[in-house]
Amino acid sequence: MTINSYQNIQDELRRTPKTWLVTGVAGFIGSNLLESLLNLNQQVVGLDNFSTGYQKNLDEVHDLVGDACWGGFRFIEGDIRDMDVCREATRKVDYVLHQAALGSVPRSLEDPIEANASNVTGFLNMLTAARDAQVSRFVYAASSSTYGDHPGLPKVEDAIGKPLSPYAVTKYVNELYAEVFASCYAFKSIGLRYFNIFGPRQDPDGAYAAVIPKWFASLLQGDIPFVNGDGETSRDFCYVDNAVQANILAACTTNDQASDQIYNVAFGQRTTLNELFGFIRDLVAPRNPAISSIKPEYRDFRPGDVRHSLADISKAAGLLGYAPEYSVNEGLKLAADWYIDKMLK
Repeated sequence: MTINSYQNIQDELRRTPKTWLVTGVAGFIGSNLLESLLNLNQQVVGLDNFSTGYQKNLDEVHDLVGDACWGGFRFIEGDIRDMDVCREATRKVDYVLHQAALGSVPRSLEDPIEANASNVTGFLNMLTAARDAQVSRFVYAASSSTYGDHPGLPKVEDAIGKPLSPYAVTKYVNELYAEVFASCYAFKSIGLRYFNIFGPRQDPDGAYAAVIPKWFASLLQGDIPFVNGDGETSRDFCYVDNAVQANILAACTTNDQASDQIYNVAFGQRTTLNELFGFIRDLVAPRNPAISSIKPEYRDFRPGDVRHSLADISKAAGLLGYAPEYSVNEGLKLAADWYIDKMLK
């Protein structure tokens, strides 16, 4: 069993560039993947319909990587629910990193039809188009929501419970389709169950914004953040660069045992919402000492949320060589720099 380190894979990609498709490329994780791949001198096709992604994310990546690297990027504005668009995007592509989806548990509770259309129909379109284009590997964003009501901690890939939201159903269906395509068509895929990914370009606005960018925005604007529940709910927060590493490792792995598998992508550490609030407040407080005395407002628990989440990342470490480089605190410091820079301009 051969497992190449992340550094070795990056070095090999610089020597022999590949062509990648990143769906949801204008979104949070998609734009971070784009930035990393272009910095590795890869050719990247990006697909997005701007339903949750933003042109400003692409513009920021352009500024960060420079014109020379940006020349390796081709953008397609289109929807994964359109099969013709999916076929165009996957043409002559080596690897697919499928990030496009309608995220958020609350959003899916309000509109399960739309969640299913994007996350199931759109996923199946992309999987089929990638199979027909004979891409080398299809890596897709799965979700820790698939664990549902299973009480065990840490979460292990082969032990899941009943889903608690339409969103969780859609992400589990993705895994089932990928498994069927492996057995019926010998099409190689890898699913990455993300655990609360955070970092630069994560949207702080809107009704479905994730907790970390929302709290940074609230404190920087002098507002009082709110907590769903008593604050003792815990999550395995994972900095986005760790997720980028997992995607590239999954796409490029030469370990035959690693394909057609599901992996947890997390840091492997549990943080309560109360602890998280304290970390973020301490990072923002130097900008305004009055912030250090702010306490959050506690509200009702949110429907569809699990109480605790913690990932066992040993499978990804053992089969992919996944070794997350950034702890929660290290990631929050980097995220704080980005949010402070963007919001105080």
